[in-house]
Amino acid sequence: MFGLITAPDSTKRLAMVGLVASLALVSRVAISAEALPAAFPQRPITLIVPFSAGGPVDVLGRLLAEQFQARSGSAAIVENKTGGAGNIGIEAVRDATADGTRLLLIPAGNLTINPTLMPNLPFNVERDFEPVSLLASAANILVVSPKLGVTSIQQLIAKAKTAKLSYGTPGVGSQLHLAMELFKEKTGADIQHVPYRGSPQALEDLLGGQIDVVASNLPSVLSAIEGKLVVPLAMTTAQRNPLLPDVPTLAEAGVEGIDVTSWYGMLAPHGTPTDVRDAIFAVTRDILTMPSMQQKLSAQGLNVTIESPAQLADRIRRETALWASVIKKEHITIE
Repeated sequence: MFGLITAPDSTKRLAMVGLVASLALVSRVAISAEALPAAFPQRPITLIVPFSAGGPVDVLGRLLAEQFQARSGSAAIVENKTGGAGNIGIEAVRDATADGTRLLLIPAGNLTINPTLMPNLPFNVERDFEPVSLLASAANILVVSPKLGVTSIQQLIAKAKTAKLSYGTPGVGSQLHLAMELFKEKTGADIQHVPYRGSPQALEDLLGGQIDVVASNLPSVLSAIEGKLVVPLAMTTAQRNPLLPDVPTLAEAGVEGIDVTSWYGMLAPHGTPTDVRDAIFAVTRDILTMPSMQQKLSAQGLNVTIESPAQLADRIRRETALWASVIKKEHITIE
């Protein structure tokens, strides 16, 4: 006969510790789930990022997805649905079921610039989407090669009036392209635009001496600044950035009337119930105000910048009108 096999005391203790830990985990999940607004989706959530992995909006998406999943107990993932200058990913959310389980994370330019620059877009931002929240912003900055021999905006303006200079941006019609056209209009600096597929490519050519100036969001050039590979001249935002406290704003450098910030928002398909949208906003706001989340984003050069659905909708309308006027005045087109 076989006798009853009993576990040693140490095994029993380990088993008990494991049971307590499991119960604590279940308890934490249950508490988190109970703390969620009732209308928050209880099914898996997909955050659509219409660009490749690694950029600021992708970083935001992955941090949010991690917290959505931890709080709801349901899966939350990021899907990088690239192509068509972001339009393929945008259309995927436009056509999704309006229940809050498929959300769009998108940079400002796709919402406020492309509708004017690309009049035949297969979607209408105001008609096809519900703004959920502004998530974060990234300061924009002008940097130059040390070989150019300028260390201030006024020196750049003076040099541009006597020498043939060029500047790089992430592409024709990008927010940074339009910001530089505003800069040229206000200063009379004649600097030739050279479009690239993204800021990393523009920075590479700046370091190689092919261009003289790069207009970029801060995260894309921060390491080059810290390594003293480029000279930062000015922020295009209204305030200095805490990561670069010695770099002035354009206004401080004598160029008034330019306040351009790269920002990233969350949208849902049109028809998403108001209580679902508001529940997602409330949870997102709670996540973004966590000190640990703010620290992670700050390390990437991103500032938490929260706006409600109504505030984001107003921002989109205001900036669309601003950039439409610049595009038309400067006759900017995509070839």
